[in-house]
Amino acid sequence: MRNRKFFVILTLVMVLAMVLSACAGTAGTSKKKIGLVTDTGGVNDKSFNQSAWTGVQKAAKEFGFDAKFIESKQPTDYEKNIDQFATEKYDVIVTVGFLMGDATAAKAVQYPNIKFAIIDNAYYPTKGAKPCDDTKKDCYSDGGLKNVTSLMFQEDEVGFLAGVVAAGMSKTGTVCTVSGMEIPPVVRFVVGYQSGAQWMKAGTKALNVYIPSFVDPAKGKETGQSMIGQGCDVVFGVGGNTGNGGLLAAKEKGLMAIGVDVDQYNTYPEVKDALLTSAAKNVDAAVYEYLKTVNGKTDKAGIFTANLKNGGVGLAAYHDWDSKIPQTVKDKVKAATDGLKGGSIVTGYKP
Repeated sequence: MRNRKFFVILTLVMVLAMVLSACAGTAGTSKKKIGLVTDTGGVNDKSFNQSAWTGVQKAAKEFGFDAKFIESKQPTDYEKNIDQFATEKYDVIVTVGFLMGDATAAKAVQYPNIKFAIIDNAYYPTKGAKPCDDTKKDCYSDGGLKNVTSLMFQEDEVGFLAGVVAAGMSKTGTVCTVSGMEIPPVVRFVVGYQSGAQWMKAGTKALNVYIPSFVDPAKGKETGQSMIGQGCDVVFGVGGNTGNGGLLAAKEKGLMAIGVDVDQYNTYPEVKDALLTSAAKNVDAAVYEYLKTVNGKTDKAGIFTANLKNGGVGLAAYHDWDSKIPQTVKDKVKAATDGLKGGSIVTGYKP
């Protein structure tokens, strides 16, 4: 009887030890869950969202994260998509774009234990601030969002360089921008482009049209064709798929174009022959670097700005146009880059 009891106890101890070992192993290998919520352009927009997802994928592969994206079909999807990740116990939620600002702020207050990163919308957490009343939209800039990191870019700097190239290559003296919504990051691109064109060649005309959508390539193409009719021979597409329509208009007319956000020579091959360069925001790098700090437990709330000085923005390669762009234009791009970095040249953008 004693032996039987002994073996029963021994068996229970062994089973308990195995269970505890398994639990410890599971706890030690649990993966962080990273969710990306796109704006309405979708994850394959050949631009902004696609670049952000590339950054998430790189971090997931390197650090062993589980990663997933949800596409927003319309603005009313923003909050419910964030809610989906929150209810599935995601550790980090990355939201893409200025238009997701209010939804991100509201959900950051609702889910204080989740880390958020938003691209292109700046929040200034106040040290020691309590979560603000989420019925007041303007309260977020005053503090309280201690779980949000804003990934910002100085689009006006790289827009300036794009303007230098455009004016240097234009034969008509007229360049243009086919722009999406009139929101700060788009405006920074446009102002920088126009200033750079004027800096390169005084008297250059710089046309622009804002279109209230980032997902209307037909309207972008129509707008591009209209400005081409006014003499524009270098089209800068600044607005996701809407801007892509402007690039296509230039390509079909045998004119020059400049891409945006990423190196569109690689992501939009249909227009690559027309692309002088692209005004790139290294969104993938910014997202990856943020997730790297999450992995290292050194992430902080606040604003991190990418610019020419730290390599966060810059012109993409000239690709097929490299031998066609005069050295004098390339030298001007370098002079403008040095001036912007050093502060002797300003873009003209005023917040």
